[in-house]
Amino acid sequence: MADTTKSTAQMTADERLEAARQKRYVYMTQTPMKKLILQLSVPTIISMMVTGLYNTADTFFVGRISTQATAAVGIVFPIMTLIQATGFFCGQGSGTFVSRKLGAGEIKEANEMAATGFTLALLLGFCFSILGFAFMRPIARFLGATPTLIDDTIRYMRIILIGSPYMMAQLVVNNQLRFQGSAVYAMAGLVSGALLNIGLDPLFIFIFGMGVSGAALATILSQLVSFVILLIGSYRGPNIHINFKNVRFTKYYLLHILNGGAPSFARQGLASVSTILLNTTAGAYGGDAAIAGMSVVGRIMFLMLSALLGFGQGFQPSCGFNYGAKLYKRVREGYWFCVRLGFIILLCVSVPAFIFAPHIIAFFRNDPDVIAVGKVALRFQSSIFPLSAFTIISNMMTQSMGKGVRATLQSACRSGLFFIPFILILPRFFGLLGVEMTQTCSDLCTFLITIPTTLPLLMQMKKAEEENA
Repeated sequence: MADTTKSTAQMTADERLEAARQKRYVYMTQTPMKKLILQLSVPTIISMMVTGLYNTADTFFVGRISTQATAAVGIVFPIMTLIQATGFFCGQGSGTFVSRKLGAGEIKEANEMAATGFTLALLLGFCFSILGFAFMRPIARFLGATPTLIDDTIRYMRIILIGSPYMMAQLVVNNQLRFQGSAVYAMAGLVSGALLNIGLDPLFIFIFGMGVSGAALATILSQLVSFVILLIGSYRGPNIHINFKNVRFTKYYLLHILNGGAPSFARQGLASVSTILLNTTAGAYGGDAAIAGMSVVGRIMFLMLSALLGFGQGFQPSCGFNYGAKLYKRVREGYWFCVRLGFIILLCVSVPAFIFAPHIIAFFRNDPDVIAVGKVALRFQSSIFPLSAFTIISNMMTQSMGKGVRATLQSACRSGLFFIPFILILPRFFGLLGVEMTQTCSDLCTFLITIPTTLPLLMQMKKAEEENA
C-alpha cells in the first residue's frame, strides 16, 4: 500500500498551521509538568526580571535629578498602572480564553477572541489618552501632586498618555502569545523594549537635558518597539494571527474578557487607587521625601517579585491548556510545584532586602529623609514577602481556570479590600509608621483569605480525577 502521508512540502499553508498547532497541543498536555513549567517560565522570568530592572532603572536615573523628580514619577505611577491594568484586562481576559479553547481544540473561537481583545485595548487606549489630555492638571492634583511637584508631574504624564493605545495593545499581544505557549516571542518583545528604555533614559535625561520628560519619552518609545516586535511575533509559527475581520464585540466574548480580565484589572486598578492614597497620605505625614521613599520601595518590591511573576506566568498557559483538556492532576501537580519553588525564591531575596534595606534605598536616592522612610517600609514588606508565593500562584491558577469571581476577590484584596482601609486607618494611630506598615498588613490578610478560596478548588479537581479514574 502506498504511503499517503504528506510531507511538509506537500501540505497547504492551512495544513501546516494545523499540524503545528497539533504538535503544540501534544507538547502542552503530555510534557512532564515540572519540565513544561520550567521551559515556559524561563522566557517569562527573563521578561519580568528585565521589566523590573528597567522600572527600577527609570527610578535610578530620575533619582539623579532630584527628590522632587523622583516623587513626580511616583505620582504618575498610578496612571502607568491604570494603562497596564486595562492592557492586562483585555490581554489576560482574552488570553486565558484562547488558552482553554486551544486546549479544547476550538480554533475558530480562539481566533475571534484574539482579535476582539486586541481591538478593544486599542479603543480603550485612545479614550484614555483623550480624557487624560482634557483633564491633565486636575488629574495631577488628584494623584497627590503638591505645588512643588505639579510641573514635573504634568511633563511626565503628558508624554506617557501619548503612548496609551499601543502600550495597552502590546500587553494584549504579549499575554495572548504567552497563553498560547509562545513565551519566547513574548520575551523578545518585552526584553527588547526594556533594554532600549535603559539605554534611552540617560541619553534623554542627561545628554539631551530633558529631565523627567526624557524619562517619559524613553518609556513610550521603548514600548512602541515592544509593540511592533510582539505584533510581528503573533504572525509567526502556529500562533493565532490577529485579523480585524475576526473582531466580534458580542456579549459572549465581552463577558469572557470580563471574567478572565477582571482579576488583573482588580489587582492593578486597585493598585492604582492605593498608590494615589499612599502618595497623598505619605505626603501629608512626611512630605515629598516620604512620597519618594515609598515610590522607591514600590519599584524595589516589584523587582524582587518579578522572578516569581515570571515563574507564575510560565505556569498559567500550562494550567489553562491542561484544565481545558480536563487533565486536572497535571494542574494540581504544577500548582504545588510553583508554590514550593516560589516560596524558596522569595525567601532568598527577602532576607538580603531586610538586612541591607538602608543601602538599597540609598542606591536609588541618597537622601537621608528618603532613606529613613524607605528602609522601614522595605523591612516591613520583606518580613512576610515569602507568603506571596502562595497568594500569587493561587490567583494565577484561579484566573487561568476561568474562575473569575474567586480570582477577582483574591486580586482585589492585596491592593484594595485590605490596603485601602489600612491606609486610611493606620496612619491616624501611628503617623508615618502607619503608612510604612500598611502594605505588610494587607499582604498578611490577603494570605489568610487566599486559603479558603483556593483549597476547595484543588479538592474539587482531586475528586474529579478519582471519578474519572
